[in-house]
Amino acid sequence: MTAYLLRRIPSALAVLFGASVLIFALLRLVPGDPATVLAGSDATPQAVDAVRHQLGLDRPLLAQYISWLTDLLTGDPGRSYLIGGQITELIAHGLTNTLVLTAAALLFAVVVSLSVSLASVLWPKRWLNAIVAAANTLAVAIPNFVTSVLLVLIFAIAIPILPAGGVPPDGFIAHPDIAVQYLLLPALCLGLPVAAALTRFLTESLRTELRKPYVLTARALGVSHRRIVTHSALRNALPAMLTSLGIQTGQLLGGAVIVEAAFAWPGIGQLIEQGISRRDYPVVQVLLLLSVAVFVAIQLITDIAHAWLDPRIRIGGRA
Repeated sequence: MTAYLLRRIPSALAVLFGASVLIFALLRLVPGDPATVLAGSDATPQAVDAVRHQLGLDRPLLAQYISWLTDLLTGDPGRSYLIGGQITELIAHGLTNTLVLTAAALLFAVVVSLSVSLASVLWPKRWLNAIVAAANTLAVAIPNFVTSVLLVLIFAIAIPILPAGGVPPDGFIAHPDIAVQYLLLPALCLGLPVAAALTRFLTESLRTELRKPYVLTARALGVSHRRIVTHSALRNALPAMLTSLGIQTGQLLGGAVIVEAAFAWPGIGQLIEQGISRRDYPVVQVLLLLSVAVFVAIQLITDIAHAWLDPRIRIGGRA
């Protein structure tokens, strides 16, 4: 497993380096000038040039990139131009809220997909498959912003049993029962499409496994259908599900931007939106690179888990 991990790390580092170059270059192509925004609309050209010099934006792009990358590697991403404060403090606050929301949505998606997929295979009723297929189609087809509005209208306005948005005033640990109430709607909204995708993928993987020769042999030996599904077919279907789970987790982070805006959840998504709207280069480029790093880490963890479940991968070196 160590040798397999060592083969994967260089490619992950190469992806991060390429992403840093791309993010830095693309942000410089976005219309707008942070120096103009910071100096004010009535500022003279001389004042704008002074602000640009103070921020280091008049230096060559290569020098700016090297300076930014050096600061990142030393753990000091700098200060925000316009939002204000140290970037590390801004990210620490927003990242905590986003991770809590994403973890809750991911837990919901995994539990629902495992339960529904196993139920569909263990009790292959036509009516049950029809309900599952319809629910999956709706969950995937309806965008997050529509789902969020519907959930707020039903559970916060028509039947006011849950808060419409925000985070727990005393944090997530002080009063877990209150924290769950704040988490339910955004986690449900964020996790529904992922749960639908995982359910469809896992159900088809389980059905594929049940058509393989080893299942026919187990049935001939008198092994029950339930035991075949839970002990053999599920384990063999998990590697493929893990690959899908890694991709879906990356989509969770992308969908969190919309969900955080809909439920006034002060996370990374809101911070990215503020940084882009205000042309705050340091904040946006660090957050985008952080998103890429999280996605790369998720893929790396997924590949390691996949290799652990399937020894052929780590022995043959296939990803």
